[in-house]
Amino acid sequence: MDELIEYAPFLAEGFVNNLKLSVVIAIFSLVLGTVLAAMRVSPTPVLRAAGSAYVNILRNTPLTLVLAFCYLGLSDTLGLVFSHEVPLTNSFWLAVLGMSAYTAAFVCEVLRSGINTVPMGQAEAARAIGLTFIQSLTLVIFPQAFRSVIAPLASVLIAMIKNTTVVAAAGYTIDVAARMRETFDTTGVSIPIFLGIVLAFLVVILPIGYFSGRLAQKLAVAR
Repeated sequence: MDELIEYAPFLAEGFVNNLKLSVVIAIFSLVLGTVLAAMRVSPTPVLRAAGSAYVNILRNTPLTLVLAFCYLGLSDTLGLVFSHEVPLTNSFWLAVLGMSAYTAAFVCEVLRSGINTVPMGQAEAARAIGLTFIQSLTLVIFPQAFRSVIAPLASVLIAMIKNTTVVAAAGYTIDVAARMRETFDTTGVSIPIFLGIVLAFLVVILPIGYFSGRLAQKLAVAR
């Protein structure tokens, strides 16, 4: 038990690193997913095809392979470096790159389902008054689409937070999963540590699910 108390700050720091990753990935994946959703519903065939290809490829590729590609392919082979001074900083951004690219595909599909709930007449009315495609999306369609997919977006966010436990595939080795394994090897204790980390994730994830459900009910678009 004394060893568990001793390693608690070590594990807590790893968990905080996962949360930092989650915040940055959430921002990037939401922006990229929104752009991809716009491409998927674009009147330009090339953009639709490009968006569709991206989503289908990334959604059907295991996350660990995406992260490994960022680490071994982009960084080691192609020389993509975000920081020469601190290696872990480079690994942090490689993990952000891989997970943002992966999560954005799911964000795109959630948003596209929200776009499909917007009545076609509203888009036609927007075009009739002279709005461009981008103006129609930003002023008419996306505001309603986002309100209708709050709960599904929260589900994607929750999955992304849990997926941060595999970022070691991108070389980021100070996350909570890596530190948990190190603590297992050092202390020989596993179940109490494992349960403690599970509880930490529940403390973060359960409120997200609860409040997103309440927010979805409050902001639901009346049809």
